[in-house]
Amino acid sequence: MTHDHHGPELIPTPAQTAAALSPPPGRTGGDLVMETLHGLGATTVFGLPGQHALGMFDALRRAPMAYVGLRVENNAGFAADAYGRVSGEAAPLLLSTGPGALTSLAALQEAAAASAPVLAISSQIPVAGLGGGRHGYLHELRDQQASFRDVVKSVHTVRTASQIPTAVAEAWQSALTAPHGPVWVEIPADILSAETTLPQVTAPDAFPEEPAPRPELTAVAADWLGRAERPVIIAGGGVVRADAAGKLTALAERLQAPVVTTFGGKGAFAWDHSLSLRSWMEDRHTTAFLEEADVVLVVGSGLGELSSHYGTFTPRGRIIQIDADLGKLEANYPALGIHADARLALTALLETVPERTDPDAPDRVAATLAAIRDRIDGQGLDTEQRVLAAVREALPDTSPSFWDMTILAYWAWSAFDPRQGAFHSAQGAGGLGYAYPAALGAAVADPTRPVLAVSGDGGALYSIAELATARQHDLNVTWLIVDDGGYGILREYMHDAFGTTTATELSRPDYAALAAAFHIPATTTSVEHLATDLAKALAAPGPSVVVLPVHLRMFAATHEESGEA
Repeated sequence: MTHDHHGPELIPTPAQTAAALSPPPGRTGGDLVMETLHGLGATTVFGLPGQHALGMFDALRRAPMAYVGLRVENNAGFAADAYGRVSGEAAPLLLSTGPGALTSLAALQEAAAASAPVLAISSQIPVAGLGGGRHGYLHELRDQQASFRDVVKSVHTVRTASQIPTAVAEAWQSALTAPHGPVWVEIPADILSAETTLPQVTAPDAFPEEPAPRPELTAVAADWLGRAERPVIIAGGGVVRADAAGKLTALAERLQAPVVTTFGGKGAFAWDHSLSLRSWMEDRHTTAFLEEADVVLVVGSGLGELSSHYGTFTPRGRIIQIDADLGKLEANYPALGIHADARLALTALLETVPERTDPDAPDRVAATLAAIRDRIDGQGLDTEQRVLAAVREALPDTSPSFWDMTILAYWAWSAFDPRQGAFHSAQGAGGLGYAYPAALGAAVADPTRPVLAVSGDGGALYSIAELATARQHDLNVTWLIVDDGGYGILREYMHDAFGTTTATELSRPDYAALAAAFHIPATTTSVEHLATDLAKALAAPGPSVVVLPVHLRMFAATHEESGEA
């Protein structure tokens, strides 16, 4: 949320002047943090208290914002990540110093990779201890910021109370400027706890920027697309984040250009559209289709490892790449690089691209999807397809889903239709433990619909403590745990690479009993009954757990094959 800037508002009214000259007593640096967040539009904060951050948490008691406390800082980061993705707001994440701060790093890496706006605010040791000396303060680090600089978009430091409003507002703006991402603010403990006579913070200005495309570049792109014989579009997560799915659909239909969505771009284009190649990025049939295009329009994707079929994509035509992240332009393939927000760039193209006809395009799309389906059906993976179909049947069309790094999620990347619900996974950074705490954050952002989290048993153990969070806040999240007694995907990777496995097997707790210990209803189900049991759990208000003991396998990769077309 931002605030419109009008010149006359710079002149304080008599009432504002009086309030500024006589601020209420008992306020601290922590209050300045909360007042700034509230003025920027924050309504909910996530986090975990710690000794150095107590001044901030005490001020939270006086702030008109909801607080959702998780049990592990990394999980709090995942929850804030999802809240930011669902709400479009910067999600405040309150952390303590040292171990508390460092425990959030993996979550912040995922937020950075997925362009999720997270505003992390950490305490620091007292001002006297800063500067790299070895003073022996609790949680002391030589340079706490250094641990975060390579992960977050920007770092904002505070050394006096008067710096707090500007630092927090600048961080908020950075988090919400495309490409979105996590930012870091750190404030010494004594600044947070010390009383202040500074006036109350009132609606600070923070204007997120949306990079507009350069018109000479969109003119060239429109010319290439208008003269193309076989154009194709790759839609990435930038289309979803820019809320540009409608613009993308209009352009694809005008060009009669088939569209494939990356795993992060699922939902950018309707699954059953006649021009939809869906999300089979890890299939040689899709790669071959893309390679046959004379112009490939890439919107909101860096064409990284997964989106380029592990680098095996070898385009024969020209590439137009649109991305809000300047560093991603031409990072992997030569292209006409256009630094722009996806919505603004697609709007510019729609204004200039001529309409073209290609009656054969839907048939070519259908033939490619049929070839992919035949390949998968020939691998004896009926159980896996039945499980994924059961999840799709049970999940309401508009409900979001959050997927951990587990075999069923790898299937879902390619084969799951998100319909009107958003699809989110941890494939940005690839860490375990994302799905459940992220789903909790999504349920906080939108409590009107049930949310699904999908984990393997390995990933579930990263997040099991958050069952307490789900119960405490009565969050409407159903957690599907696919229990195969180990790190299933690593089991497959190791066996394929070395002929045997090491350190992939896990003891199997009774997950249903664990959920019951947190007073959360749980069901152990089977492949045959999954759709019914999962639908029932999703329909019931509040948290629930469904456990599916089953050993799933991945479909055969094609990036390692040389002869398949």
